[in-house]
Amino acid sequence: MVVTCLDSALLRDAVSGSRRCASCNIRYIHSRAAVTFTSCRTSCKRSRRSQTAARPPVICSSASAQLQSETELFLDSLEKETASELPSDSDLTVQLRKLESQSLELQKRIDDLYQNAFAHAQSNGHEEDSEATTTNAATSGLTEEAFGRLGRTQPEAMKQLLHDKETSDPKGWAQSQQQIQTAKLQRTRLTRETEDLKTALVQAEADMSHDDLDDVADSVLPGGKDTVSICLITGFESFNISLYTKVAKELAEKLPNVRLHVFSDRDLQPKRAQIEAALAGADVFFGSLLFDFDQVEWLKSRVEKIPLRLVFESALELMSATQIGTFQMGSSGGKSKGPPPAVKKLLGLFGSQREEDRMVGYLSFLKLGPKLLKFLPGQKAKDLRNWLTIYSYWNQGGRSNVVAMFAHLVDQYFKPTGASPAKLLETPATGCLHPEHDGYFSSPADYMKWYKQHGPLGGDPTHPTVAVLLYRKHVITEQMYIGQLISNMEEQGVRPIPIFINGIEAHTVVRDLLTSTSEQAAKGKSKGSNPTLKADAVPVDAVVSTIGFPLVGGPAGTMEGGRQADVAKGILTAKNIPYIIAAPLLIQDMASWSRDGIAGLQSVVLYSLPELDGAIDTVPLGGLVGDNIFLVSERVTRLSQRIKKWVHLRRSQPQDRKIAILLYGFPPGVGATGTAALLNVPASLAKLLEGLQQEGYDLGPDWDSGKLDGEAVISALKMQEEQRAIYEGKAGIEKRGAGDAEAFGGTAVAAEIDHLQLKQMLTYPPDWGPTEWGPIPFLPEADVLVSSMERQWGDLAAYRGIATSAAGNAVVSGIQLGNVWIGVQPALGVEGDPMRLLFDRDLTPHPQYAAFYKWLQQDYQADAVVHFGMHGTVEWLPGAPLGNSGLSWSDVLLGNMPNVYVYAANNPSESILAKRRGYGTIISHNVPPYARAGLYKQLATLKGLVEEYREKPEANQSLRAPIIQNLTQTGLDQDCPFRPASADSSSSDPELLAPDSAESVSEEEFSEYVGRIYQYLQVVETRLFSEGLHVLGQPPSPVKLGQYLEAYFGEGLSPEAVDVVSHSDGESLDAIKAKLQRIYSQKSTSTSSSSRPAEEEEEKLGEAMHIKGLLHENTEEMRSILRALNGEYIEPQAGGDLLRDGSGVLPTGRNIHALDPYRMPSQAALERGAAAGKGILKAHRDANHGTYPQTVAVNLWGLDAIKTKGESVAIVLYLVGARPLREATGRVARYELIPLEELDGRPRVDVLCNMSGIFRDSFQNVVELLDDLFKRAAQAPESPDINFVRKHSSAMTDQGLANSSARLFSNPAGDYGSMVNERVGSSQWENGSELGDTWASRNAFSYGRGSERGTARPEVLEALLGTTDRVVQEIDSVEYGLTDIQEYYANTGALKKAAENARKDGKPVGCSIVETFGKDAKPQELSDVLRLEYRSKLLNPKWAKAMADQGSGGAFEISQRMTAMIGWGATTGFAEKWVFDQAADTYALDQDMADKLCK
Repeated sequence: MVVTCLDSALLRDAVSGSRRCASCNIRYIHSRAAVTFTSCRTSCKRSRRSQTAARPPVICSSASAQLQSETELFLDSLEKETASELPSDSDLTVQLRKLESQSLELQKRIDDLYQNAFAHAQSNGHEEDSEATTTNAATSGLTEEAFGRLGRTQPEAMKQLLHDKETSDPKGWAQSQQQIQTAKLQRTRLTRETEDLKTALVQAEADMSHDDLDDVADSVLPGGKDTVSICLITGFESFNISLYTKVAKELAEKLPNVRLHVFSDRDLQPKRAQIEAALAGADVFFGSLLFDFDQVEWLKSRVEKIPLRLVFESALELMSATQIGTFQMGSSGGKSKGPPPAVKKLLGLFGSQREEDRMVGYLSFLKLGPKLLKFLPGQKAKDLRNWLTIYSYWNQGGRSNVVAMFAHLVDQYFKPTGASPAKLLETPATGCLHPEHDGYFSSPADYMKWYKQHGPLGGDPTHPTVAVLLYRKHVITEQMYIGQLISNMEEQGVRPIPIFINGIEAHTVVRDLLTSTSEQAAKGKSKGSNPTLKADAVPVDAVVSTIGFPLVGGPAGTMEGGRQADVAKGILTAKNIPYIIAAPLLIQDMASWSRDGIAGLQSVVLYSLPELDGAIDTVPLGGLVGDNIFLVSERVTRLSQRIKKWVHLRRSQPQDRKIAILLYGFPPGVGATGTAALLNVPASLAKLLEGLQQEGYDLGPDWDSGKLDGEAVISALKMQEEQRAIYEGKAGIEKRGAGDAEAFGGTAVAAEIDHLQLKQMLTYPPDWGPTEWGPIPFLPEADVLVSSMERQWGDLAAYRGIATSAAGNAVVSGIQLGNVWIGVQPALGVEGDPMRLLFDRDLTPHPQYAAFYKWLQQDYQADAVVHFGMHGTVEWLPGAPLGNSGLSWSDVLLGNMPNVYVYAANNPSESILAKRRGYGTIISHNVPPYARAGLYKQLATLKGLVEEYREKPEANQSLRAPIIQNLTQTGLDQDCPFRPASADSSSSDPELLAPDSAESVSEEEFSEYVGRIYQYLQVVETRLFSEGLHVLGQPPSPVKLGQYLEAYFGEGLSPEAVDVVSHSDGESLDAIKAKLQRIYSQKSTSTSSSSRPAEEEEEKLGEAMHIKGLLHENTEEMRSILRALNGEYIEPQAGGDLLRDGSGVLPTGRNIHALDPYRMPSQAALERGAAAGKGILKAHRDANHGTYPQTVAVNLWGLDAIKTKGESVAIVLYLVGARPLREATGRVARYELIPLEELDGRPRVDVLCNMSGIFRDSFQNVVELLDDLFKRAAQAPESPDINFVRKHSSAMTDQGLANSSARLFSNPAGDYGSMVNERVGSSQWENGSELGDTWASRNAFSYGRGSERGTARPEVLEALLGTTDRVVQEIDSVEYGLTDIQEYYANTGALKKAAENARKDGKPVGCSIVETFGKDAKPQELSDVLRLEYRSKLLNPKWAKAMADQGSGGAFEISQRMTAMIGWGATTGFAEKWVFDQAADTYALDQDMADKLCK
């Protein structure tokens, strides 16, 4: 029998891939992907560590388990008629051998491709003869392994080799790269399939050896007509399966006429036949904690005929099926649902008057209801009393209660058993516990009295006191992880107050039974003090919830969709302490967490919902192995140490804290040092330093605020980037000094970390084993991080690369101001050749990057780190996509340091990554003010000519030629052609006018044409752009305030009203109205206009005054940074921008969050997305003789999905012909196909969804729903002529491609970016086709349901690209246009190029741009938007001056847009001469501008 042994002393079996426990010699399976934990009947007593009652055994797992996420995938692929049948061990072994053979053949093919690619590559004399000989020998018979070794050991030779290959045979080189790329992606998929099959093999052995549930179901006494059959299916309480199994055996012994069939929701796929049989013969259905929509739908149709149905704490659709006697939850046959009126009145007497306490009152009713209902007459009251009694037995839990529950049920509704059900054994609804105390404490106050006398940490005040909220059911069922969690926290020096709750009382416990020094200090000073706070409330330093969900309502609160978040915010603001989520996974297993990260509903429970309340630093503590909950002690250590650091900030004085401020400098060497998107870093840094000094921080003896200059700090940091200084190491950095920063106390400091130090920093304790790591799929070696890094970068002792000194040491440098250290985050730095950019999935940070953060942790010992602006890279490092583990690089490098992260308020998408993977407490900052583009130079001249012509066309015929001449010179002739291209004409080109032919056009036609030109000039003139950069904590001036208001209200508020409001100084709204009335009255004396504001304007004046007040609260940005550094609670707020989302995104200085992913798309987003989709199809048909596109590639980005609430998803649904199906709670449960007859004769258009890494990780539920949609569309019984999804999937299936309905593609799991912008920025490309291939290689990974979590499917992607006719990209904000950031050309442009590469007909691929920040979301062609953006921003002197005035940050922003211009040219061929000419005129040939940028 194969079992899992968790001892750390292991004997390895190199032949079979298995290992044996050194203590008991039992074999277990070891693989990178997964380990199946099966039943172990062996009594293995030895362990290297003594066990206590608080810890589970660490040698052999006693848990019966299935890694369902693995077996479900395997079973699905078999397509057996009976889902419950598992294949034989021998069948699986044959398949496994076949896969292994295919892997070997593929590896040989890859080596052959390498050898063929470099077969004739010899050195041409660029090296010394001896070196050339060595290199030629190395390239002879070059395999994949040898290729990598050559790159590590002889980088210069590798560089020359690639150069020679590229120049001598560019076409062959491109073909070789493409072939190698495809083969490697195929290998990735084969490796994954092999690992999955190994797991299934272990599971098959386990199922054949023993299955407790089947034993119970099959061993009960034979039934007759007196037999009662009960089918029990449980969901999120799968940890109770073993309890229910024992109950089934006990019932079979005590009540022979009762048969209890026990299943979990994870059995619904592999044991479906058994469950159907059990339901078909059931007299009673019992369900609990069942939420999955598909499962609920399946069950509803099968339980409706069962006489008695009891469903607790599940989806409303299933709970409504509850019926016991005459009492039923849902209405049927006209009967009223729920309890009778008298009972409803009785229910209303429970609970406080606060709405948030309703559920707590409901629990009180559940407890007392059965006793009170005895006095109410009627059968319905009796049945309700029975329902409440049964619920009470279930809710109290425990074996005795559950046995009594079923006995009571049978006694009341079936043949009396003669046996009296046992009395209910009650556990308090809430209370405290400790593993060293028998029984429970009634309150935290009672607990602390005991703990100070008997607890391991006693009353020592130096230890942080932390409230830990626990699931009551876990306490009742004696889950072993609870004792282990408490003991581990104590070992780390944290004093826990373990408080168990049902889940819905969390807010009342925190509000009434806990307090803090902040709350006590404010008590009595504020009218808002809490009247329900208990006199003996216990002071705590932090609150940790192991439950997740919203603080108010818990699992029940998920139905509110965040409606009670304001209540939670009020409670936590009063406590003003960190609120942290740290919990074991109860919805997914340990193996899936380790392999794919936290996904689906589990991510919503632990991240999305608690973040609405302001939760920070979420730490997964363990998860399911089979049906048992296991803890990972290493994660508890991380949690405890991070808590201690936060508490240290709360308790220490500012002058004693050491703060590290990290700026950015990516990409290196192009002036990016000290820049961040939308933020003036030098000016903001200066304000922060002033704020720190005023708060009491030690900025050194030579600090002089009068001479403070942020630009001087940036200049000093740039000096440290010089290669010669780095080469000289610590001495070279420090001898160069801090330049002008020395005038206000700045000092240049540096450190060198040698390879031995770095290895020590990255090595785990050698004695760590399963006790620390828990039952994760593989046991890491102590040097696992070092080994991974050396595989990527070579032997650390020999490494000479990024930021290393002559001695080979990693150099870390910065500017010191007392206890404040300022440094530049290292560039990610992918050294080497394009092949690594294309093919390496598992890049680690380079050695100096790791040394930098480890130095901050261990040598500098920073009390907190501030990541200054949007955005850094540490949160983007390889590791679990969501749910950090000890092997996630972001977790390793940030360690225990509190991370205060300054981020633009309009980017809740990427800030989520900083929050979740980077432990970032987000402090939002405002965006720069908006401005109208206006007209300039020839555009202004053209407008003047057009206006003059339109005044008197007949008298101004001589202006025709000048108008057309200016039109042509400015490039507007492409945007305003005389006659647009017609799909019906023989030529697809528009008709343009030349100056000499303008006279031949009739006056009517030319006047109409001039009218169109005028309209377009108005579009350019009024187009918004983001002006300049924001300064942290600085409120807007009246002028800038007016710019915000004018952009927000547009024509809805007059210029006079905007001016009066923006220049007002404390006046009331009535005073503002009176002032406006006087202004209008004065104007009316000379015009016929009204003398008072219109009624609608009066309404908007109040909103304008409100927005003005919120904008003046920009000062909160600085205050919140300082509060976060004090370890205080930062209020949460939805991220977004003013123009699109309104005043709800203000004020800034908040811990921003995203939306509930289970409500995407919103109804408004659905309507706007459908309108955009309709416009996309119309535009395509207009340009293509009325034909529909076969496939449309839609970019799904996290940022626009969050801000638009899912408009891009709605576009996908419209194109496919689908709509959301919502549960009763409003949450989207499925995307269902709209019948073809409702599509008005149009086809289902196929869609290739290209997902950003953030969308992929943040909206996994949407990914799964879309994947399900495409599978059903591919299988729909519809003609391929009208269903393009089916048409293309069938064609791929005929070609032998697996998962031909895969449509959701992204980067490898845990990785981000297309790498196209990196290649453009580093000039590592020769033509646009290479960039298209780079995009395709980086986005060939498919995502969806089951284990489709980044499966390499390059063949499917290539097939979809080959049918792609159009690409769609949403633009969600004014600040980030197509020409503003690199990501648009690197994804949209490169995707367009990849599709054109794949198409065989040579036709160009269209591209629709949907700007959703305005009222009109009409699609526009890519080239049209590019021209409009260049005119309104980059080529606009108004924009250029505003940006150049921002100093080094502004100069960098201009350079970024120049790079983007090159990128668009490379990927789409957009290279109109007037754009490049005017760019040169504006920035290079204008001497004043050139001089300003050079500074």
